[in-house]
Amino acid sequence: MENNGKKQIQLFYCVQSEELARKIAEQSDSISLQSISWRNFDDGFPNLFINKAQDIRGQHVAFLASFSSPDVIFEQISVIYALPKLFIASFTLVLPFFPTGSFERVEEEGDVATAFTMARILSNIPKSRGGPTSLVTYDIHALQERFYFGDDVLPCFETGIPLLLNRLRQLPDADNITIAFPDDGAWKRFHKLLLHFPMVVCAKVREGDKRIVRIKEGNPEGRHVVIVDDLVQSGGTLIECQKVLAVHGATKVSAYVTHAVFPRQSWSRFVPNNSAGSPFAYFWVTDSCPVTVKAIENKAPFEVLSLAGSIADALQI
Repeated sequence: MENNGKKQIQLFYCVQSEELARKIAEQSDSISLQSISWRNFDDGFPNLFINKAQDIRGQHVAFLASFSSPDVIFEQISVIYALPKLFIASFTLVLPFFPTGSFERVEEEGDVATAFTMARILSNIPKSRGGPTSLVTYDIHALQERFYFGDDVLPCFETGIPLLLNRLRQLPDADNITIAFPDDGAWKRFHKLLLHFPMVVCAKVREGDKRIVRIKEGNPEGRHVVIVDDLVQSGGTLIECQKVLAVHGATKVSAYVTHAVFPRQSWSRFVPNNSAGSPFAYFWVTDSCPVTVKAIENKAPFEVLSLAGSIADALQI
């Protein structure tokens, strides 16, 4: 099970994450892909089979999940609960995007914090022979959510920011970059990882019935400004940030988010549909949301920064 000091990992994956799983396996000879037969009975319920189940006894096993929609969560949870019981040495769940992360607050009686529900489900994964499950996830939306997990799961919170930093170093104007945050939450979340850049912090202020984006601090004039956040949904806030940054003299505006959720194909708002081009020079995302990655393939200004290398490294922790 060891090769040059590295654990030999048997990596299973869901259908949506097959491309990312193959990229992860390409990163290291110590990672071998395994398969699951994802089928359904006539009534629509899952009919699942873990191939070569006996061969993984005593092995280090990982599962690459994607809870891209509620429709696929139950079948994956069923596999996640089954794998640790196959007499494996250890079990790691890789869930790049924790999807209920933005639903973590109860603002009035009756609200359901589904982030807490998901954390409880993952906290009750059966133990393997090696002990509790390790959970690898990236840029969870609210930092306090780490406290939602119980003692029977070991969360490992990773970030996609090193991928962004590497990409910024490759730009021809790398010495003219300013980082912008769309709100205080994003600043609190990421600013310590980006301290060597000048910074701009935006804020939403209410004017009558509207919420308007304003620059709270910093100066974008003459700079290539990169807006950084953990995720994007409709993209409305990023678009408003781009406008106010351009008005205040930014020469170029780009964006980075770890999780490109983009429900209802809202990514199309960023794709130029005329000769004017996109107002964003670059829009960097990771492959944490595989459905979106497929949809935006080869569409400017989007560029995918793969988590494959980072996940391969995390599997060796």
